[in-house]
Amino acid sequence: MRIFRFFILVLGLAALSACGSSSKFRTYNGPEVTQIVVFKGERTMHLMHHRKRLKSYKFDLGFAPVGHKQFEGDGKTPEGVYFIDRRNPESRFHLSIGLSYPNERDRAFAEAMGQKPGGDIFIHGRGPFYNLKKNRKPDWTWGCISVSDREMEEIYSMVATGTQIVVMP
Repeated sequence: MRIFRFFILVLGLAALSACGSSSKFRTYNGPEVTQIVVFKGERTMHLMHHRKRLKSYKFDLGFAPVGHKQFEGDGKTPEGVYFIDRRNPESRFHLSIGLSYPNERDRAFAEAMGQKPGGDIFIHGRGPFYNLKKNRKPDWTWGCISVSDREMEEIYSMVATGTQIVVMP
């Protein structure tokens, strides 16, 4: 009887440990990410703690990556200073964190041109829609910043809502 109980206990612990390792939600206990700096032209994003670079990532952008996002559907990624204003743990693209685009200036410009500014700009993973081996196309989003799902798990754990993001050309 003791052996049976021991066997059940070992199986239960193994099952619990397997559950924890497959979660997309990681924990981060390092220095606070105080700013995200994105260089669109270089396709490089840095997570910063003041002036110290904590992590860097390569990424894909929208299908028309050059220039500042102005209108809905233009395929561009905004340039300028924004903030992380929301988190989506149920994103179609694995996980995502949202940029505060459009701001007042973006809205005013689009309105003056008789257009909508668009929105829903995120840093996100690739999710099930991105097949790395067969269909890899750079700059495939509608204006978002896309990293691998694994990288997005790390970013999601490190970056808090309210963090400043500076997007450079």
